[in-house]
Amino acid sequence: MTAEAPLTAAEYRDLLSTALEEAPYADTRPPSAHTLFMPDSHRTALYVDTTVVPGGRGVGKTFWYRSLLDEGLRDLAAAEYRISRLRRLTVSPGHGLDMRSECYPGPQILRSLVASGDTYDIWYAVLLTALGQEELRALTDWSDKVAWVRANPEPAQRTVEWADREAYEKNLVHLLLFDALEHLHTDREQADRLVGGILRLALQMRFGTRNIRLKVFIRPDMFDSARQHFPDASKLSGYAAELTWSRTDLYGLLFHCLGNEDGEAARRFRRISTGGWESAPEGTRHVPPLLLRNDEESQTLLFEQIADPFMGSNFRKGRPYTWLPNHLMDGQGRISPRSFLQALLTAAESTHTGYRNHDRALHQEAIRAGVQKASQRRVDEVSEDTPWVQLAIRPLAGCQVPIEKQTVLDMWAEANLPAELAKDSARYAQADEPRLVRTGPRSPDDLPRLIDELEALGVMTAPRRDGRLDLPDVYRIAFGLGRRGGVPRPKV
Repeated sequence: MTAEAPLTAAEYRDLLSTALEEAPYADTRPPSAHTLFMPDSHRTALYVDTTVVPGGRGVGKTFWYRSLLDEGLRDLAAAEYRISRLRRLTVSPGHGLDMRSECYPGPQILRSLVASGDTYDIWYAVLLTALGQEELRALTDWSDKVAWVRANPEPAQRTVEWADREAYEKNLVHLLLFDALEHLHTDREQADRLVGGILRLALQMRFGTRNIRLKVFIRPDMFDSARQHFPDASKLSGYAAELTWSRTDLYGLLFHCLGNEDGEAARRFRRISTGGWESAPEGTRHVPPLLLRNDEESQTLLFEQIADPFMGSNFRKGRPYTWLPNHLMDGQGRISPRSFLQALLTAAESTHTGYRNHDRALHQEAIRAGVQKASQRRVDEVSEDTPWVQLAIRPLAGCQVPIEKQTVLDMWAEANLPAELAKDSARYAQADEPRLVRTGPRSPDDLPRLIDELEALGVMTAPRRDGRLDLPDVYRIAFGLGRRGGVPRPKV
């Protein structure tokens, strides 16, 4: 029997380009069996009793939110993660990016509701609607639904008790999912109030019922700040599991993407890469073997068939397997899989353009170009979600990092940053389109606290031993700050 021929550099490059083509758009594309990769570190987040799932931008919050809403994908997760309770759920959306006014109020409606009283009542109305409360389902407007909840506390409670009892008898769990909480309100304080209402309801259902649960996908900084409006939120910390990605998780995702692409190259990749791929009937999904998901040595050997062995003439410049994720970490040490795949996609395209005859699919300089592209996308994302971050970093453009804290404060004061933040907040508060809803800083007039908020977001790192501040490369490059010996900003 003839041995399977290895993929050439050009074939690997083409496979990378086709397999990763849609990776940058994961939030806007529904998940599928092909794209469902399940790192071991995410298993706890999928437990039915895990209430809070913190995670930064691009780590998979929306992916898992939508996957849990899909019965077929829940079954796959139940099988691979060995969580049988995922098969005994009735799942409803409590808030998300999709416009579903029959399930929850949108941003414009929330603005009017949040001014009328306790935010807890808004989410209580959402829960009762999901549980099938007849009088609420007969009402169209959310203002009427919330008013009914406030006027009818006893019927509301009886609905919860009845639904909980029925679910217990049927061995089911009612699960209400929350995502995209950064889009709740333009004003940070009001957004925190709304999140506080969700967490209060989640805590009450967690301890007051047996078979009604909430699962809240949330940015870590929003979970922390919501405690100002709901001190008991700390009690939910014991029922929280952050979505994190280790280095092996990231490369496991890469190999999953390559092995689940259509075509002959993907089939050959599955045969020649470490054996043991499990395939579902009709090729709807291919699961990489454990060695390609969890073992650094096996992953390194395979990746060094794809990329240059070093980031320079020898090992002193670093090996791509470790160099790439190290340069994509944020200030909290977190890595977005979206940034990782974006960098690899760019590296494949750059190698095709500038180093077509190279003996590896990914040239070292193309990998650097990938980090530059990933940095630009990351900055675009944070500027879209939290435009105040761009306003805060813009005055520092051209500086070298690490940088003295006092220098940052002086440059912010000279740029009159508090006034710029106030102007920006007013602009978004007047917007009529839900897609323009953004979250501002908690303390726009307190410049030292702005540094703390940037650290919580991962845009800045915690102060070094000498007190100086730093920006990780994934933000530094596109924001236009320099670092001696670091990856340069792309030339315009």
